[in-house]
Amino acid sequence: MLDIVLKSIVEDNDLHAKWLNTLSYMENAGAKKISASEHKENVNLIILKHAAEEHRHAYYLKKQISKIDESLCKTYKNAELLSPNQTKYYLHALDIAVCRYLKAKFNLSGYDLKFGAYLFVTYAIEVRADELYPIYQSILDDAKSKVNVKSIILEEEGHLAEMINQLVQFSPDWEKYAGEVIRIENDLFEDWVEALKAELPVYK
Repeated sequence: MLDIVLKSIVEDNDLHAKWLNTLSYMENAGAKKISASEHKENVNLIILKHAAEEHRHAYYLKKQISKIDESLCKTYKNAELLSPNQTKYYLHALDIAVCRYLKAKFNLSGYDLKFGAYLFVTYAIEVRADELYPIYQSILDDAKSKVNVKSIILEEEGHLAEMINQLVQFSPDWEKYAGEVIRIENDLFEDWVEALKAELPVYK
């Protein structure tokens, strides 16, 4: 389903620009969530690096829009995003659901809950990014598009390895809990893809 939706998006310049802008919005929102989860004093290099790279991805994706049309998608206003409500809901709902799950399983609160949610939410999103960006890049290659996300693919692979290292320290049984978080993310992602599909002219 995802590859069919993305192929239709890439074939339409307006939709493609909005898609890049939507990805940029999500990367930017992710970076802000990482920063919001930081301890006031105990901030390690990995967290700083991760937030900086997510911000860079947001910038890079936004800049790619000019390869399609420099006049498109100057802001993150709803009219310049694909499925804006579902896009914002996906990130927010994932965060809330994971917080509730971790609170129930580990009895966490305050900073510890924020940090635990950062680890598991980011892990789920990196797993998703490792699937989504290569599919998107393959479609870009087939379309001989000037748009390119290869540098993001490499960095997201590094992020996933870093998250796993941190999760191992968080809990020896991290994979059991991560499996439930992945299930939560998958349900939200499928709803998001359905919302994207509804944006395509062929399905309207």
